[in-house]
Amino acid sequence: MDTSVWLVVGAVAVLLMAGTAAVLLVRVIRARKLLVDAGVPLHNKALVWAAVIYTVSPVDLLPDPVYLDDIGFLLLALRSLHSAAHAAGAGRRKPAVTGTESGGNLSATGSN
Repeated sequence: MDTSVWLVVGAVAVLLMAGTAAVLLVRVIRARKLLVDAGVPLHNKALVWAAVIYTVSPVDLLPDPVYLDDIGFLLLALRSLHSAAHAAGAGRRKPAVTGTESGGNLSATGSN
């Protein structure tokens, strides 16, 4: 193969890794609100922190130029966190309490 073909393949691989890293960064930033929510189980929160520690640690299953194990473990932890938060009902908007929902019978004269 020609050198220019290898350069194109390398550039495409770098762009794919950069895109995946950007998506992962956005998901991590969105997940920090779920990490402080009381409704999400502790083991799901701990899994996210373990994935972050594994990502920055020098010990890897695959050599460092290949970040597939780091990205895969972090994506798995984030997916687990989001599914646990969805099951617990975390992050959903709570309905606003109005006069008719509070159980009272409000009339125009103000008497109940």
